[in-house]
Amino acid sequence: MTEESTARLIADVHAVLGEGPVWVAATQSLWWVDIKGRKLFRLRSGRVDQWPTPFRIGSIAPRASGGFIAGAEHGFAHVDPEAGRFELLFDPEEDRPTNRFNDGKVDRAGRFHAGTMDDAEERASGAFYKLDKSMLCQRYEDGFKVTNGPAFSPDGRIMYANDSALQLTYVYTVTPDGTPAGRRDFVRWGGDDGFPDGMTVDAEGCLWIAFWDGWCVRRISPSGERLGEWRMPVARPTGLVFGGLMLDQLYITSASIDLDADALATQPNAGGLFMLEPGISGIADRPFAG
Repeated sequence: MTEESTARLIADVHAVLGEGPVWVAATQSLWWVDIKGRKLFRLRSGRVDQWPTPFRIGSIAPRASGGFIAGAEHGFAHVDPEAGRFELLFDPEEDRPTNRFNDGKVDRAGRFHAGTMDDAEERASGAFYKLDKSMLCQRYEDGFKVTNGPAFSPDGRIMYANDSALQLTYVYTVTPDGTPAGRRDFVRWGGDDGFPDGMTVDAEGCLWIAFWDGWCVRRISPSGERLGEWRMPVARPTGLVFGGLMLDQLYITSASIDLDADALATQPNAGGLFMLEPGISGIADRPFAG
C-alpha cells in the first residue's frame, strides 16, 4: 500500500542534518537536533525555539532527573539548553577518534541505547552501547558502518536496529538484563528502497522507518511484511516519533545536506520537520532513568 504524501510541513528550519525527534509528554513538546548544523530545536504550542550547541549532538532523550541525556560527537553528554548546560560526561570510544555518536533511544526499562559511526562513513567502526541508570556503559554490538535506531517492541523484548549503509534492518532478542543479543536479519532493502534511517514502533508493535533517499516512510509488521508506504515531499527523511496528546501524530525530521541547487529547487523544504496522521498511535516513551 502506497499513500500519496499527506505529510504537512510543521517547521521550515532548513536543517543540514535534522535527526533524533523525541516527544516529551510532560510539556507536550517535540525536540530534535541538527547534527551537522549544531542546533537543538523545540516545538511547543506551535512555536519553534532553537539553541546552538557547542558540539555535534546525534540524539537526545529526556532524563528522569531533568534535562536530556545525549549521544554527542565525543561521547555521552548531559544537555539542558534552557539552563545553558552542555556537559560532556565520558567517551566510551577514546580509541576511535574518527567516530561520533549518531542515533539513540530509551528502552522500555529506561536504559539509553545509542550507536556510533565513522564520521566519514568509510570504516565499519560503529558500535551500539547501553547506558543504565547508574551510568554503567556496555558495548554490545560492533562492526557497523552507519548505525541507526534502535527501536523496541511494546513489551521491550525485541530490539530493531539499522546498518543504513548496508540497507539492512536487524532484529535482536533483549535478554533479562536489557542486553540485545542474537542479531539476525529482519529486512534486507535494495534497489530504489533508499537507506533505512531512524525508526520507531507503534502501539500495534509495527516498525516505522524513515528512508534516506527513498522519499518515504514505511510501516513493517513484526514478521517483516511491508504494510504501508507514505510518500514524503523530501528525499531525505531521517527520523520519526509519535507525538501529540493521543500520540497519533507522526513527526518526521529531514536533511538538506549534499543536495545540489536543482534538488533543492524541487524540495525547498528539505531539512524541515513534517507531520502526518496515519490513523495509528504510538507508545509513550520512558525517560532515561539516570
